Amino acid sequence: MSSLSSNPEKPRRGDRDAAAAIALTALAWTLSEDMRARRLLDLTGLTPEDLRAGAGEAHILGAVLDFLAGHEPDLIACAEATGYKPADLITARDILQA
Repeated sequence: MSSLSSNPEKPRRGDRDAAAAIALTALAWTLSEDMRARRLLDLTGLTPEDLRAGAGEAHILGAVLDFLAGHEPDLIACAEATGYKPADLITARDILQA
């Protein structure tokens, strides 16, 4: 499902777009459960306003994927629910944080 290059050091524009799309899908999944959404806010320091205003910004999307990477059960559950591989989520995070 992913079309990301294997070189996150120099992501192409398409890679960043694909990474952002993956991250937005992961954000929607993360926010679909109240306790998980609250944990995202608590652990990242983001506010609902930050998410609304910055949902398209690489640093916000990278923080969401970093949150998932920090808790393997959520990373795996998100990957299964969205059709991505856990590695796709990690690669997208790396591209967005580059």
